[in-house]
Amino acid sequence: MKKLLLISALTLASSLSFANEVAPVMDKQTCEKPVYPKAALINEEAGAVALSVLVAPDGSVVDSKIDKSSGSKTLDKATVKVFSSCKFKPGTKDGKAQQAWVKLEYVWSLS
Repeated sequence: MKKLLLISALTLASSLSFANEVAPVMDKQTCEKPVYPKAALINEEAGAVALSVLVAPDGSVVDSKIDKSSGSKTLDKATVKVFSSCKFKPGTKDGKAQQAWVKLEYVWSLS
C-alpha cells in the first residue's frame, strides 16, 4: 500500500511540474499582414513553412529558425519577417514570464 501511495504522489508531483509551464501565445492582431512576395508569385511558388520562434519575457521575438522549408527561400524569408513582427503573450514557468520557443506554421497558396 505504501508503494502505491508513493507512486501516486510521485506521479502527481511530476504532472504538477509540467502544469506550471505555459507556452507563448501569439497576438495575431499585432502581426504584419503577410504579403505574397512578387518573385514567388512570378515563379508560382507555394507551400507551407514550419518555423520556431524564440519569444522573450517581454513578448517580442528574439530569434527564429525554419524547421521545414516551403521549398522557396523567398517564401521562407517572408514567413520569418511576418512572425518576427508579432507580439506574444510570453511563456511562463511557475507564474513568471520566461523566454521560450514556440512552433508556428504558415501556408502560402496561390488560389
